[in-house]
Amino acid sequence: MADNENILLIRLKSIGDILFTLPAVHAVRENFPDAQLCFLVSKENALLLRGFSEIDEVMPLDRAVYSSRNVKAICRDTLALLRRLRKPKFSRVIDFQGYGETEILSRWTGAPQRWGSVYHPPRGRLYTRGVRRNEHIHPADWNLSLLQQCGLRIGEIRNEFLLPGDALAEAGQFFKAHNLDAARPTLFLQPFTSSPHKNWPLENFLALAERWRTPGTQVIFGGGPTERAALEPARAAGFPVAAGTPLLVTAGLMKLSTLIVGADTGLLHVAVAMGRRVVMLMGTNTPGSTHPFQHADWTVTPPAGKTVFEIPTTAVIEACARSFSEQAGNASC
Repeated sequence: MADNENILLIRLKSIGDILFTLPAVHAVRENFPDAQLCFLVSKENALLLRGFSEIDEVMPLDRAVYSSRNVKAICRDTLALLRRLRKPKFSRVIDFQGYGETEILSRWTGAPQRWGSVYHPPRGRLYTRGVRRNEHIHPADWNLSLLQQCGLRIGEIRNEFLLPGDALAEAGQFFKAHNLDAARPTLFLQPFTSSPHKNWPLENFLALAERWRTPGTQVIFGGGPTERAALEPARAAGFPVAAGTPLLVTAGLMKLSTLIVGADTGLLHVAVAMGRRVVMLMGTNTPGSTHPFQHADWTVTPPAGKTVFEIPTTAVIEACARSFSEQAGNASC
């Protein structure tokens, strides 16, 4: 395999799934230290790749135009995308997404080597090497397995998201504006996900926040711009609310926090990749679930036959207490 390759990586969405390609991106760089690495991603997720230190170029795809019913815009953007995919003369494409359209785009590049994740035959015929997806292992492990089955060497597994300095500085300004001290224990709570069935009740998060505010722990509530109204009870209770803060700035807030608690959502996977301690509330922790990568023990699951909504508050408080205690012990060593 030549080092001076021009390689296209594909994963369009979502935040968590893109984060799960990060160990594989590290592995591609280790196998091709001099290669040019380009990443095709949905436009709304492009900023996330600023934390992928091995990526040389990001190619954003505006998928919203395809639901606009604007035929002229669709034709214009499609032709522009096809030209952008052909011009670099990629030597290799690695399609982590494995959708029908990404398989077609892989073939369109003209790259002589095209590797892809295959969910169901007869898909995969346009790859030079299509590998049937294993749903029974963690998605990050699957991405590494895809590379290995296509002939790459997998050495030490790394999962390192490098937060840009400007995002961390802006997070520091949030701390300052809300009279928070980054040297003090801080609990970051992310109550909502994009899938309501994954959510734990907000009143439970408020009870958790009150429990840890009493001994002097700082508490921040995070959320998206559409969740400002839903988080008004947290603001009314006197907690700083970062709803609507840009993605990487929210990552900075988590970087400055001691512990992050929330359900299975992309932001918590960002925290894990930054080396932060999390407590993730999940319906199950079985093989193939999207638990914190390499840290399946950082989860709290409900009693058998129950849902995330029914996880007892006491179980989460106990998990947080253990996490704070472990970190205090590590700091004193």
